[in-house]
Amino acid sequence: MKKRLYQFIFFRLLGWKIVGTVNEEVKKCVLMVMPHTCNFDFFIGLFSRGIIGVEMNFVGKKELFTFPFGYYFRSIGGAPLDRSGGKNVVDAIVDVFNSRAVFRMAIAPEGTRKKVTELRTGFYYIALKANVPIIPVAFDYAKKEVRIGNPIAVTGNYAEDMKIILQHFKGAYGKYPERQYQI
Repeated sequence: MKKRLYQFIFFRLLGWKIVGTVNEEVKKCVLMVMPHTCNFDFFIGLFSRGIIGVEMNFVGKKELFTFPFGYYFRSIGGAPLDRSGGKNVVDAIVDVFNSRAVFRMAIAPEGTRKKVTELRTGFYYIALKANVPIIPVAFDYAKKEVRIGNPIAVTGNYAEDMKIILQHFKGAYGKYPERQYQI
């Protein structure tokens, strides 16, 4: 029932489409979502997740997962991030990957909805340390489509891997293209 509602809103009312999918056999991955220029991107992600029907996750500081919102955030795929003990964010997220059988983490490497000239690299090092592929996901407001790419195994050579990964985002425009990272 919920899936049909999501499809009606996403496809019919909003006019978006989804190109590609996340293979259920890929149990762990980093979903690299770009461009990220507005708050509505979160809802595009929720609709896509509900329509595709594959568990997708995100992380947030553990304080977000307490009463009254904790149940809701967990129900939509959220995982609390515990950085106690002096852990950096990358290592804390790798711990989440290691503690779960299924964890497909969506992350926006632009890190903000404001204008950016550089991507944050944490998503890459999370994938490398957790030994999981990166799946590029483009939110293209110009074409009103979510484009999901194939899993890409990272090698440890950030510059070379990014040349391959960023190809997926060419021609994708965020809601506010002037804010997005320029490929």
